[in-house]
Amino acid sequence: MVVEAAAASNGNGAGEEVFSKKLVGYDGFQRHNPRSDRFPMHKFHHVEFWCGDATTTSCRQARPPEAPMFGYGLGLTLVAKSDQSTGNHHYASYVMQSGDLVMAFTAPYSTQTDKSGSSPPAAYDQDAAYAFLKKHGMAVRAFGILVDDAAEAYRIATAHGGVGVAPPTTRTDAASGTSLTWSEVQLYGDCVLRFVSGDYEGAFIPGYQPVEDAPQVSYGLQRLDHAVGNVPELIPQVEYMARSLGWHEFAEFTAEDVGTVDSGLNSMVMANNNEMILLPVNEPTHGTKRKSQIQTFLEQNEGPGLQHMALKTDDIVATMRQLRARSAFGGFDFMPRPSPDYYRKLPARIGSLLTAQQYKDVEELGLLVDKDDQGVLLQIFTKPLGDRPTVFFEIIQRLCALEPQAPKSQRGAVPSEVGGCGGFGKGNFSELFKSIEVYETDLGIN
Repeated sequence: MVVEAAAASNGNGAGEEVFSKKLVGYDGFQRHNPRSDRFPMHKFHHVEFWCGDATTTSCRQARPPEAPMFGYGLGLTLVAKSDQSTGNHHYASYVMQSGDLVMAFTAPYSTQTDKSGSSPPAAYDQDAAYAFLKKHGMAVRAFGILVDDAAEAYRIATAHGGVGVAPPTTRTDAASGTSLTWSEVQLYGDCVLRFVSGDYEGAFIPGYQPVEDAPQVSYGLQRLDHAVGNVPELIPQVEYMARSLGWHEFAEFTAEDVGTVDSGLNSMVMANNNEMILLPVNEPTHGTKRKSQIQTFLEQNEGPGLQHMALKTDDIVATMRQLRARSAFGGFDFMPRPSPDYYRKLPARIGSLLTAQQYKDVEELGLLVDKDDQGVLLQIFTKPLGDRPTVFFEIIQRLCALEPQAPKSQRGAVPSEVGGCGGFGKGNFSELFKSIEVYETDLGIN
């Protein structure tokens, strides 16, 4: 990455940074955190899918009758809802949660529905929702991130080139008197970054009705670790994020680093100051034997969008035993496991960082394993979630070996949180690419 900084007053006495980015590849990249966020940003707050039918999407038809689809497939509990039963005749929305992982599934009601007297918790354009669904199918509409002040975040981001989508809106909970403010700027394509702030501590946002009698489900998923977007051109996208948000580059990969002889991609990982909000961005490479998998996504998604989300667990073996047990009964299917040769060579690459039992477990469950100077990454990928080969999930565990910010004498063996320790699976990309190539061949995609 090449960074050119020029100081200029912006009226608040702060310097204006001009970012110029250039791909240098995994070996040429040097990680550096300039702590350049334009305003405080803390962690992911939620993810919102727009879908054609929120009930069906959040409830697999093959499920036990009391278990939600994503709840059954991923181990999430239904915690809040907004639909006709709560007086919202504009859309149906169901909120699922496990730990700090929050997913909302929202679908429009008919445009012919009588909405008189209906008061939805959040603004919602039905025509825009139907246009989104026609274009993308089920897809992620918004990433919510927790900030100190959503109104100020919107002002600053748009003042530095961020494209405003929804100006700040505040809702107050009548029972508690607490409130929540949110605003939105464009992230890529029709996917938005949603700033969230306030003292409201209820489920999701004021106006949603808590669901207190839902079965409590958990397979150990803790939070959203990172979310990967696909775009036609990488550099303009990451420069947009750097300028409007102040985010820095955390890692990068080129086709030479992670592709196969048949297809490839270029990727940069963008991060906030505490590196708990990680948003990698991919672009397709061209001129290879096969069409890049990123290009396939862009065609099937009809433009840029969210490709996959990494869901973090503290015990991937226990979590994956639960997930795989449900694959044939309405849960999620996973990409083909690596070759036996991959597991034969794994101990030489990872060494004593895993125990003999862990090596057995990862081979049994078909997990991929990688490492960097801060720890070990264990990961596996689902197949696409719907008919289109677009959005999918990654399940990961990070075994952090060091806590870089602490003095050596105070570093623990496994700190509670180190953003991105273990890397992003550079050593696993070729295996992942091969499995996706096989999957796309089965779909008739070349």
